[in-house]
Amino acid sequence: MADPKGFLKNGREIAGRRPVEERVKDWNEVYPGGVGKALLPIITTQASRCMDCGIPFCHQGCPLGNIIPEWNDLVWRNDWEAASERLHATNNFPEFTGRLCPAPCETACVLGINQDPVTIKNIEVSIIDKAWDSQNVKPQPPEWLSGKTVAVIGSGPAGLATAQQLTRAGHTVAVYERADKIGGLLRYGIPEFKMEKAQIDQRLNQMKREGTIFRAGVNVGVDVTAAQLKDKYDAIVLTVGSTVARDLPVPGREFDGIHQAMEFLPQANRAALGETVEGQITAAGKNVVIIGGGDTGADCLGTSIRQGAASITQLEIMPRPMDSTGRADDRPNGQPWPTYPMIYRVASANEEGGERVYSVSTKRFLGEDGKVTGLELVDVEFVDGKLVEKVGTERVIPADVVFLAMGFVGPERAGLVDQLGVELDNRGNIARDGAFATSVEGVYVAGDAGRGQSLIVWAIAEGRAAAAAVDTFLTGSTTLPAPIKPTDRPAMV
Repeated sequence: MADPKGFLKNGREIAGRRPVEERVKDWNEVYPGGVGKALLPIITTQASRCMDCGIPFCHQGCPLGNIIPEWNDLVWRNDWEAASERLHATNNFPEFTGRLCPAPCETACVLGINQDPVTIKNIEVSIIDKAWDSQNVKPQPPEWLSGKTVAVIGSGPAGLATAQQLTRAGHTVAVYERADKIGGLLRYGIPEFKMEKAQIDQRLNQMKREGTIFRAGVNVGVDVTAAQLKDKYDAIVLTVGSTVARDLPVPGREFDGIHQAMEFLPQANRAALGETVEGQITAAGKNVVIIGGGDTGADCLGTSIRQGAASITQLEIMPRPMDSTGRADDRPNGQPWPTYPMIYRVASANEEGGERVYSVSTKRFLGEDGKVTGLELVDVEFVDGKLVEKVGTERVIPADVVFLAMGFVGPERAGLVDQLGVELDNRGNIARDGAFATSVEGVYVAGDAGRGQSLIVWAIAEGRAAAAAVDTFLTGSTTLPAPIKPTDRPAMV
């Protein structure tokens, strides 16, 4: 293990963010020089807190099965190259998860029973950022080619993980993406201040040098039909995500100025990267209301602040979570260690401004001349397990623009899904068996399209597991790891 007394001598420290007044003026990562560099002065001490438990429950929290105690020990011993090798043994893209994953591994940390847990996520991102800087992340092309071809539809984390694993297994893999650049929501859905797109580009360069083929700007199901794909490829993997946004069908929904978050965020990301966006939806100078209190809502918040919104109110229908350290003796009832507790958390965007309002429901949108001007809200509470309105709490708040950030309900059916004729499950996702296979032979599904809206770490885990299943289908066996099964359910979504 690392320092046997490390957890006794050292407390938990995390990377310091740039001052709010500085970072809201640009689109760079909120950490000075990037999170990995910001952590280096304290990272060895933090790694020393890992106890190398006999039963490391951090593994239970991580769908990828990251070998966390081993790379903590290697960081403490200053063996960064070996730490990078251990990290990549289970995770294709630690620079993504180290920035975007909510770290269920930390809430499962054994030290977290009665102390603050190890800063696993911070250590992870320090390892990979140092590996890139040291040029220790190299292409791993296959030693031989199988002669088999695979089409991966969608270039988010599940698609990229699937493609990299299958390419390294010797198959010829083409990744199709309907947007003009590869990356899926990693590129245009995640704001630059959370993850700069240079992180994606350097990983794509590695994958290209390994042999993966990328075809951006191709809308499969429109530009290329399902029949053409099936004729050209030996296997197809659907990693199209869960992109049908949940709507809010209340009176006034038709007013202009009410937008889905994924109409707003991709345009903002393009503009932040210097692209010209015609008719851009912007929060500049406006009273902004964000409906939804999750990560997407926080992304809308941080983006609106940087665009210069006049005011921002973020609404959540659920009650405010409890303040908690997350330790075993300080958790909500029914959410014991090592599960992921639903406690009050503050994202970097929440530090920067805006008002968070809990236990409210939108009764209707108000408007003039076809444009939204406000929302009528009402307080709600749980009664006998159901949310009911509290009489007499109706009120109106102003709104020049409203962003709906209430999650997603499944993959788009029109086009490729309908053309392939794959069956759907009772939740509207693409049905699959225990080997990620759909009802159509040779067609597989991984990530949110089959699982439902979930976490980036689950998407990568499913991509790796689906790749092993496809490799078995094509060759009769596989040496690729399969960290999870489709029947596994996330500890949180």
